Amino acid sequence: MRCLTTTFARPVPAGRVEFFEGTLATETEFESARVFDTTLRDGEQAPRTSFSYDEKRTIADALDRMGTHVIEAGFPVNSDAEFEAVSDIAASTSATTCGLARVVEKDVEAALDSGVEMVHVFASTSDVQIEDSMHATREEVVERSVNAVERVKEAGVTAMFSPMDATRTDEDYLKTVVEAVSEVGVDWINIPDTCGVATPSRFADLVGFVDDHTDARIDVHTHDDFGMASANAIAGFEAGADQAQVSINGIGERAGNAAYEEVVMSVESVYGVETGIDTTGIAELSAMVEEYSDVPVPANKPVTGDNAFAHESGIHAAGVIENSDTFEPGCMTPEMVGAEREFVLGKHTGANSVRKRLEDRGFVPTDDEVRQVTRRVKDYGAEKNRVTVADLEQFAREVGIAHEESEVSA
Repeated sequence: MRCLTTTFARPVPAGRVEFFEGTLATETEFESARVFDTTLRDGEQAPRTSFSYDEKRTIADALDRMGTHVIEAGFPVNSDAEFEAVSDIAASTSATTCGLARVVEKDVEAALDSGVEMVHVFASTSDVQIEDSMHATREEVVERSVNAVERVKEAGVTAMFSPMDATRTDEDYLKTVVEAVSEVGVDWINIPDTCGVATPSRFADLVGFVDDHTDARIDVHTHDDFGMASANAIAGFEAGADQAQVSINGIGERAGNAAYEEVVMSVESVYGVETGIDTTGIAELSAMVEEYSDVPVPANKPVTGDNAFAHESGIHAAGVIENSDTFEPGCMTPEMVGAEREFVLGKHTGANSVRKRLEDRGFVPTDDEVRQVTRRVKDYGAEKNRVTVADLEQFAREVGIAHEESEVSA
């Protein structure tokens, strides 16, 4: 088996801000990480979300340009429109395109006919889902899973198998299913935390368990019901998984999936592992998916939220103005994800931030004038008002601060 953990000094990514070692100077590392995007499949299963044909193509093109390894384009058997979209994405992208299929003959044939390079077949393996969702027996699930994988392999296409609800599946039965599909040559075993009940350490143990019973490569699919999806995906990498399934903005069933932007930037910036993905396209892609899905990105969303690189607190803003490493991660900058840093004016604003914003607008304030404007900003913000640049300029004029243009004309 592969060695799962290696301890070494974290590399400093070329052209990026150096990571301050501190308490994280030594930690368990992994050497590579692949990204499987399921925005167009599981992401579209987010309640009240539906992508048009053109929207699917646009998202797929962006994912492809950024260097995403696998794009799960959809569920081909679902409808003629879905089949067409998956087929066209498969024909027009350089990334590996994947189609989803139940362990049902018509599903598998539709996926193969769509022209995808990978077929992702899945079957429930937890007793509750076998009995009350598939209405089958354990033995039937194994048989149908093996038949589906054999058909995909016979067609010369990469086969991925998911034991759905793996984290709630009896361990001995999970072993039986994994070994059965492995014997017929499955290429990838995806480990799904279908109902989002995994914790990082337990999920890592599960990845190791599955890895011990297959020669296939390991992929993980984690849901965010308890807010642990991205952490579980990273735990999967630490435990030896080769690939994680993610979606832009974390959209997907119920509370969603591990977020593309969170997993990619954690891998790249915290672990120093190159994914090959052009991360500068993340902010634009996040905004695109927000618009098409009609699922708002929370302001405090990691990496892509409006507040991710925004500073209002006087101490924090002053530190960042001096050196952004003071109150930002240091190993991730807004430029790395195609975003911009923002200094927000409000109740918690300090004089340094006000001075910088005034000078950026061409004002030449004295120390006393900065203090006067800062007091007005704080008072206005304390009343729950949003302090805009226009407000700041109005305060500056009321205080009588000189402006560079006025000085030139004089």
